[in-house]
Amino acid sequence: MESADNLQQLRALLEWQIELGATDAIGDVPVDRFAMVAPDEQTSAKPASAANGTVVPSPAVAGGSTPDPIEEAEAAAGAVKTLEELQSALADYPHCELRLGARNLVFADGNPGAKVMIIGEAPGRDEDVQGRPFVGRAGQLLDKMLAAIGLSRQSFEPDTSVYITNVLPWRPPQNRDPTLEEIGMMLPFMRRHVALADPDLVVLMGNISCQAALGRRGITRLRGTWTQAYGKPALPMFHPAYLLRNPAAKREAWADLLEIRTYGGQQ
Repeated sequence: MESADNLQQLRALLEWQIELGATDAIGDVPVDRFAMVAPDEQTSAKPASAANGTVVPSPAVAGGSTPDPIEEAEAAAGAVKTLEELQSALADYPHCELRLGARNLVFADGNPGAKVMIIGEAPGRDEDVQGRPFVGRAGQLLDKMLAAIGLSRQSFEPDTSVYITNVLPWRPPQNRDPTLEEIGMMLPFMRRHVALADPDLVVLMGNISCQAALGRRGITRLRGTWTQAYGKPALPMFHPAYLLRNPAAKREAWADLLEIRTYGGQQ
């Protein structure tokens, strides 16, 4: 007899396949499409992780015959000059397997000329369907939080608008946390994204955003303390999804929102 945990996991896997559009089961044995890579990709260099958990580029491969995913990401990101070109470069980047299971590339939303840039973690189901970040329940809460300090993603004024994106542009299966390798491949694009948008400050929402920008997690310790990320003043904050699960943390989130409003008013 299957345990309750196993049944819940199997149901989650089935729901995820249905979201991807699967309607019929073909064959007696399940096929892992993510494992079906070309022979020359099976030996691709993998990004390494440093002892402190940050992602570092893989060493050069002898002879240079096998592409390095991070080096290619850095080259692709460095070659773009506009946000539109950056979005196209992400769409054309072949090494992140998350793109194989996602419906849409989720690039950004809001005003790219805003003084405040919010960097979340990765798209969820609603974001994957609509192709926009923060549009589910967490996104609705984020809009209310921003409205409380006079900001809106619909505004075209730099002082009252926000620009919103995620570390990863594709939804991970079952909304799992991104791996260090996936974060490492996206970091060059994220750095270029911030440079092109050129906000006055960035808000790092959640552990994954802090992992990418600061090389460490622990949002309950990091939140509320100003730091530097991507060459900009940065404030770590609880992710709205965390606040939905832990309403008592909204007091700290409100204090962080006031920090953003105060900092923006000083510029």
